[in-house]
Amino acid sequence: MVDQAVLEAVKWNENGLVCAVVQDKDSLQVLMVAWLNAEALQETLLTGFAHYYSRSRQKQWLKGEESGHKQKIHAIRLDCDGDALVFLVEQEGGIACHTGHQSCFYRCYQQGQWMETEKVIKTETDIYGRADSHHV
Repeated sequence: MVDQAVLEAVKWNENGLVCAVVQDKDSLQVLMVAWLNAEALQETLLTGFAHYYSRSRQKQWLKGEESGHKQKIHAIRLDCDGDALVFLVEQEGGIACHTGHQSCFYRCYQQGQWMETEKVIKTETDIYGRADSHHV
């Protein structure tokens, strides 16, 4: 059981969510940004693996439950205002993005447009058996 004071220290937004920036524990590369509700944070703290809340699917989920690309938690930080988290994780399989990229931040603004600057490690069809249309 997670101490209620831990959950109460978080300033949840009007929808009962808090934003988390997820970084690789070694390189500190930003892998993704996701949302958590209290249940997702509690499951993360209890299991040691990242759980999030999908705003599009309106449900809590374990990162990697379908893809196998789980995120093992090494540290969790809460910012000074209490309204944002940072997860330092070990990314299983080296893929954080549902698109098959290492990071969700694979596009960079260059020459007036968004350019893909990272290669796909594994296609969505190879990961999910189909193109994945339901991500965070």
